Amino acid sequence: MSVLQTAIDPTGEDFLDRCREYLERIAEIEADHAQAVSAGGPRYTERHRERGKLLARERIELLLDRDAPFLELSPLAAWGTQFHVGASLVTGIGVVEGVECAILAHEPTVKGGTGNPYTVRKFLRLFDIARENNLPLICLVESGGADLPTQSEIFVPGGRQFRDLTQASAAGRPVISLVFGNSTAGGAYVPGMSDYTVMVKEGAKVFLAGPPLVKMATGEESDDESLGGAEMHARTSGLADYLAVDELDAIRIGRQIVAHLNWRKPGPGPSMPDDPPVHDINELPGIVPIDIKQPFDPLEVINRLVDGSRFDEFKPLYGTSLVTGWASIEGHPVGILANSRGILFSEESQKAAQFIQLCNQIDTPLIFLQNVTGFMVGKEYEQNGIIKHGAMMINAVSNSTVPHLTVNMGASYGAGNYGMCGRAYGPRFVFSWPNSKTAVMGGQQLVGVMSIVARQSAAARGVEFDEAADQALREQVETQIDTEAIAQFMSGKVFDDGIIDPRDTRVVLGYCLSIVNNQPIEGVKNAFGVFRM
Repeated sequence: MSVLQTAIDPTGEDFLDRCREYLERIAEIEADHAQAVSAGGPRYTERHRERGKLLARERIELLLDRDAPFLELSPLAAWGTQFHVGASLVTGIGVVEGVECAILAHEPTVKGGTGNPYTVRKFLRLFDIARENNLPLICLVESGGADLPTQSEIFVPGGRQFRDLTQASAAGRPVISLVFGNSTAGGAYVPGMSDYTVMVKEGAKVFLAGPPLVKMATGEESDDESLGGAEMHARTSGLADYLAVDELDAIRIGRQIVAHLNWRKPGPGPSMPDDPPVHDINELPGIVPIDIKQPFDPLEVINRLVDGSRFDEFKPLYGTSLVTGWASIEGHPVGILANSRGILFSEESQKAAQFIQLCNQIDTPLIFLQNVTGFMVGKEYEQNGIIKHGAMMINAVSNSTVPHLTVNMGASYGAGNYGMCGRAYGPRFVFSWPNSKTAVMGGQQLVGVMSIVARQSAAARGVEFDEAADQALREQVETQIDTEAIAQFMSGKVFDDGIIDPRDTRVVLGYCLSIVNNQPIEGVKNAFGVFRM
């Protein structure tokens, strides 16, 4: 493969200005992440420690192999809502006894670990990732169940967790629960539906109804220990498979369980040299502008992500608004699609569809680097078949069966989001950069369309158009759209798997490519459906 060159001058004034601006945006995201890490804050953290308990992230750290990575998912869930950033839950993928495992840990310092609507979105996303990538699941349990004031938004969708747990077991993906504290009501079914359950003596409390509710329902007097204590479940009910003397012992037993799973990856694994890129990935904040209207060369990104900066570009002279080609990341072969000028024309759409088919023929995962404003519009392009060509690309993305990994580098607007494998199209993982925006269209374009339609409607009814009201509405809607398009808002809705620093992208993609190898990688060969020619 050819080694990509660079035209970037890291000492130039423009580069340094962009870098300073981008690093400021990264600092904003880091401050948001700090809110999630702080959990319930000093008061509740100290109270939790006084009870002799570890924090959720401490439990995860002790569970993982020494110096093993942990890919935290959806850390900004519930950002911008009434709920605590992080949604009372820590989720991610980490290595335990050499096995990549999906991990869920309740955050008991935030409202007792109770779940809100964003908690549900967050753990269901983790369950989807675990299923798609064939990962064992470890649940670190200490939760008071549902946040009852929001039960109408939790009860119906949240019930899927129990189905997912049982289906995981049926598929041969072990579910392991380590119960450190309360696991009540619906939460009692988490250890109940696990393959392995470990409970901490004098810490775990697992029951469908606590003593007050039992008193109200049946008149029976009972205490926590006799009703649902760890020792009772280990000696009497049989719900606990292991009785741990303390939290550290529970984590030790959990690691021991994973060690005897005899887990093996069926995927092909890395097969190419994994030498680092020739060009410095730390230069990315000076290459990618905060203002998504400013263009940048995606090859300057690719040559800082792929092994040895080697890239075999496919159709370089055709459909030049989309870069396609083959490379490897940390030894894993990949096909890459990256937007150049943001707009997808007919040529780019056909080029993408062919490239996706080729990658499926050779069982090669696909990486989508988004910076797309949509498919081109206008009379000339409609007459030349932009709809059917765009549909061809979306068809190929929809029916491709190799793993897809998506990174939003800038804009992800309109049907371009679909063609470049946005969240709705089932990428195994989707991440955003701090400058990214996702929406039907930009706020300025959207309010312009609304204004044109309103003017036409007024003219058709023969009434005077209210310019002042139109201007006020334009300002209000544009502000709303631009606010709802930013990376934090999308991540808060769990529409991505997290916002990542561009400088971490190679490491994150490399880890994700390792994770997807927990499944065989097989592309679709002859089942793409009808392509409209």
